[in-house]
Amino acid sequence: MSKPFQLQPLLDLSNLRLDEASRQLGKLIAGEQESSQRLAMLVEYRDEYHARFLASAGNGIGPDAWRNFQHFLGRLDQAIEQARTMVTASKQRTAIGQRNWLDKRGKVKAFDTLSQRHQTRVLMAEARQAQRQSDEHAARRYGQDREEE
Repeated sequence: MSKPFQLQPLLDLSNLRLDEASRQLGKLIAGEQESSQRLAMLVEYRDEYHARFLASAGNGIGPDAWRNFQHFLGRLDQAIEQARTMVTASKQRTAIGQRNWLDKRGKVKAFDTLSQRHQTRVLMAEARQAQRQSDEHAARRYGQDREEE
């Protein structure tokens, strides 16, 4: 019977932690993409609204409409800045998640390498044992054949 890999529980735990880190990284990447899309939509809407403002101003608008346009553009600019802050924070969280995932993957690879080395040693020991048994069997047969002569 082959000797079990003594660090197998740690390898299993490392794999579970890697899976969790992978799921978390997926969520972080999705959140980053979502916040980037939200920012892009806000910038696009601001550009469109600014173009409408310029068109209206070219045709002549009253002071109230002018103030409303300016106020709303200011609010859009604030929303864009908040969205940029969110994108930056999201990118930072994603980078941390990537480092965490790389760390977990490194541990799994290390334990997996140890497991493969263990398995190689076990197979080599089994092969040596089988060869020894074969040699002993051949020696006994040779001895029996010599006695019969």
